[in-house]
Amino acid sequence: MTNRFPLDPVALTEALVAVDSRNPSLVPGAPGERAVATLLADILSGWGFAVSVDEVAAGRPNVVARIGPVGRTPLVLNGHLDVVGTEGMTHAPFTATRRDGDLYARGASDMKGGIAAMCVAAARAAARGALHSEIIIAAVCDEEYESIGTRALLTRGLRATGAIVTEPTRCAVVPAHKGFAWVEVAFTGRAAHGSRYDVGVDAVRHAGLLLAALDRHEREVLTTRTHPLLGRASLHASMIEGGTGWSTYAEHCRLRIERRTLPGEAADVGLAEVQVLLDALRDERAEVQATSTLVCAQPPLDIASDAPLVAAVQRAAQQQGLPGALEGLSCWTDAALFAAAGIPAVCFGPGDIARAHAATEWVEVSQLEQAAAVLESVCGAWGTHAA
Repeated sequence: MTNRFPLDPVALTEALVAVDSRNPSLVPGAPGERAVATLLADILSGWGFAVSVDEVAAGRPNVVARIGPVGRTPLVLNGHLDVVGTEGMTHAPFTATRRDGDLYARGASDMKGGIAAMCVAAARAAARGALHSEIIIAAVCDEEYESIGTRALLTRGLRATGAIVTEPTRCAVVPAHKGFAWVEVAFTGRAAHGSRYDVGVDAVRHAGLLLAALDRHEREVLTTRTHPLLGRASLHASMIEGGTGWSTYAEHCRLRIERRTLPGEAADVGLAEVQVLLDALRDERAEVQATSTLVCAQPPLDIASDAPLVAAVQRAAQQQGLPGALEGLSCWTDAALFAAAGIPAVCFGPGDIARAHAATEWVEVSQLEQAAAVLESVCGAWGTHAA
């Protein structure tokens, strides 16, 4: 190796979190991923990887690094380089601080710790000559907003026999997570003086009628839609805006709703449910005028619990003394994009998703080391009967 950077997941995590890579789509003026991508690319090159830094958008690159037998049953290890904002954090966001066996920084859990573990795992397996398959490191931009990084990888033809997304799972094996749909409803009323009930039509009150209907729908319907690893489907009202003054009937009101979806539910299920409720409101109140739009939808993840990839990660975890428990994630990850492209995918990584985006973010040092050991074992066994 020409690079002296140690094959140590803790040291690599510390190096990565020290670089501000806040997502500029979320934080205006933020630097994005270029600096951290350059750092990681240099380290991986020094470890013997064939590395490319692929610009997806201005200042927003992916790092793609390959090692092992070219083209043979490739396995992708995927993680995102971007982090969210730091306002209100209780500790220095871009200074790695160790305390009581934990490492504190923005991105420690979500998910530079996972990137460090996967990169060290692949490098260690290669260094001891254990690779039977090509391992592809895909450290991507923009997962926190629109996932343009992973989408670009797949659009540009990335192919693999499996993908492990090292999101924080507390080193549990995650074959399933929820999807989501964003639905926007625009209500139109009639502006009038607040004293003129005979003329005015209140768009805000009509939005309130839909909110009440959505509340009933969640209590009576969504509580009955469940998944063994993910619990039940859900929805919430994210934002509402409308009206112009105290003494004016609101002519417009805009309501934004997020529907968290389960495997087996269609991408447009949230829109369809809202439309049914709006139709029922119009039957009761002819003056209700509203249009609904599906703004964005991301699919759930759900691969069989006995799939070869799941079994390989479980087996490796158990070899390292971990339970290898199967769990679900309530959040969304890029694993769903791999699965939709025909590449089986699971999530497995250090840290806890409950700390993501939080005022205090940390990862257990022990989990960084455990995750690296598990992933090294998976890399070494992939492409053999042991996998």
